[in-house]
Amino acid sequence: MRKKYDFSPLISPVVALSALLLFGAPARTEEAVPPADQQEKPAQVRESEKKTALDAGQILPGEMITLERSIAIALKKNPQIVAATGTVDINRSRVGEARANYYPQVSAQAGYTRISPMQSTPTGTFLRQNNYDQYSGSVTVSQNLIDFGKTSSQVNISKYNLQASRFDLNTTSDQVIFNVKQAYYNVLQSRRSRDVTADIVKQFQQHLDQAKGFYEVGTKAKIDVTKAEVDLSNARLNLIRAENAVKISWIVLNNAMGMPHAPEYTIEDDLAVHKFEITFDDALNRAYDNRPDLKALVAKREAAQESVGLARTGHYPELNGSATYGRSGQELDSSLDHGWSAGVVLTVPLFSGFLTSHQVAEAKSNLYVLKANEETLRQQVLLDIQSAYLNLQQANDSIATAELAVQQAQENLDLANGRYAAGVGSPIEVTDAFAAYSNAQASYTNALYSYKIAQASIEQAMGAR
Repeated sequence: MRKKYDFSPLISPVVALSALLLFGAPARTEEAVPPADQQEKPAQVRESEKKTALDAGQILPGEMITLERSIAIALKKNPQIVAATGTVDINRSRVGEARANYYPQVSAQAGYTRISPMQSTPTGTFLRQNNYDQYSGSVTVSQNLIDFGKTSSQVNISKYNLQASRFDLNTTSDQVIFNVKQAYYNVLQSRRSRDVTADIVKQFQQHLDQAKGFYEVGTKAKIDVTKAEVDLSNARLNLIRAENAVKISWIVLNNAMGMPHAPEYTIEDDLAVHKFEITFDDALNRAYDNRPDLKALVAKREAAQESVGLARTGHYPELNGSATYGRSGQELDSSLDHGWSAGVVLTVPLFSGFLTSHQVAEAKSNLYVLKANEETLRQQVLLDIQSAYLNLQQANDSIATAELAVQQAQENLDLANGRYAAGVGSPIEVTDAFAAYSNAQASYTNALYSYKIAQASIEQAMGAR
């Protein structure tokens, strides 16, 4: 059994002084060591290497990556961008395919035949004649003369589809840019949260050391020590989770850039808020003017309108002309016979089982669908702007409140530490103060992150990168 001694007359001032020196104000947040897979290193690369990497959309080991650089890499490397760019190339080729019918079609044909003739005799037998060669060659030119707008409609449809695919590429780019911004800011948020958690671990360790000191001199009970040990273990568990969240955030950023196997690099810490000034009406008008997905749907609707006219051309005739020049003979010399032909063909559709009528009806129905989709998207644009604008206002208002909460939590923690050091506070009071401080720091970081994401959201909703 521990023997008790009354050291209170001497202990009180010593304890108070040691507590103030050991456990005064909480330690300032320091930059913790990043996880091994994404440990931040100083950028020590030559400018020429940086330029080469920039042009190729690559990342050099240890390079400092800004948000703008991350976006530039994603626009070159993200597979969604590559796929959307390929779709644009496909539709560009289809414009050329549609235009091909404007031009004459030229073809050449050459033939060679080895002939071994047989001649019958009055007696019913056959006599073999001399073998000979037969050569032939011809060139044919054909041209569509009149098709009552079929070719021009096909060209216009392909142009509208090309235009729509370009707007779709812009829509994909906007989404990729938003994903990169979100992932970039998430790395910053998770790092700051990890740093706060690491600071809490340090402070709980100091609190445990203090509780042990008080217990050793008999001024505090054993439960204070065990309570401090539990708090420290929980804080370390939270730090493990925070470290894992940082690692995951790096993986998400690499994926958003289209570089899942990127080398180790660091990013610029830019959660500072620069107020984004815009009115709701201006944001909505810019969205209606700039949204690429809305422009793409308008282009598709115009293509559908043109498709109605194309379907109607099935009722009309077509006039085609052709000319052929050919030569043939048994010797490849000037003795070859030659000839030519030219003519026109008028094709008039009389009855096709009501095929054309059904094609016209289908084209009209498709047009109605696209018009309805366009109106749906316009309503969605309004909803996007309303939501993004309100989220931006909320995030802006939250920052000042969260900043004040951090100051209040800091003061509360200082008071709790002081009361415990003076022997009048309880470990539960200190634990609660730590929790309030940690939550306030997390809320402040989340407020900064939320503002950045809200700004990125309203920029995307407006079609502005």
